[in-house]
Amino acid sequence: MIVSFHPIITADENILCAGRMPDETDLSAIRRARAVILPQGCSEALYRMARANCAHIFPNMDVRFAFPGKRGQIELFRQLGVLHPATDLYADLDDYHRRPVTIFPPAVVKLDWGGQGEAVFKAADRRELAQVLAKVQACERTGQKGFMVQQFIPTRQRSLRVTVIGRRLIAYWRIQPAPDRFGTSLSGGAYIDHQSDPDLQEAAAAVVRDICQRTGLQTAGFDFIFDIKALDCGCIEPLALEINYFFGRTGLGGSQAYYRLLTQEVKAWLAGLKS
Repeated sequence: MIVSFHPIITADENILCAGRMPDETDLSAIRRARAVILPQGCSEALYRMARANCAHIFPNMDVRFAFPGKRGQIELFRQLGVLHPATDLYADLDDYHRRPVTIFPPAVVKLDWGGQGEAVFKAADRRELAQVLAKVQACERTGQKGFMVQQFIPTRQRSLRVTVIGRRLIAYWRIQPAPDRFGTSLSGGAYIDHQSDPDLQEAAAAVVRDICQRTGLQTAGFDFIFDIKALDCGCIEPLALEINYFFGRTGLGGSQAYYRLLTQEVKAWLAGLKS
């Protein structure tokens, strides 16, 4: 029997767990199942219940919960030896002020949460850095803590998204046309380019394949940048920025295209269990 907690994927038994904690009924279904399909927004409680009580779950998201938040992702990159911009991780502002500064402006400050570039700030100089740290302090007053300071890398205003869904990888550039705007999110005015620099796309895709092979990760959107100074010297080295477990679908062709691809990959994964 196949149990699906995904609202789109139909199986022998279909359960919705959104907005609630998993209960004994869910546990009973999971224990009866040969395989369990989980939603993109799977809670940690549901994931751990499924992981502990069924031999086959899709997608594997072990690293999402083992290395939570953006700081956790940097820890994962470090453990795997994945190249990324020089980064210092801080539990809070007190931690920042206690330790020697190793990364100076221009720098990028990222809060441990948030998406679409909303919690990412560039500090061109010490004055701007002080302004950004004031925003960090305001967030800490609400109980949200944890941030990083990262080396600023010149990129010609573009980043590369590599989305993995099962066995499939889809790569595309997000390009910011406004020279005075920082960030390459689509909500911030960037546009999509699937075609440019296929060699760079493949270099980043190779990194993603290696990460997925070593961790089992099956669904995520990886963001990379390339240092233009290194590229001018002929060095192709993707620098990993972060892993997005809730990723946009515009670059994939929209939600319907994404759901078609996801359905295909789930079917292929289930077929593989029979062999």
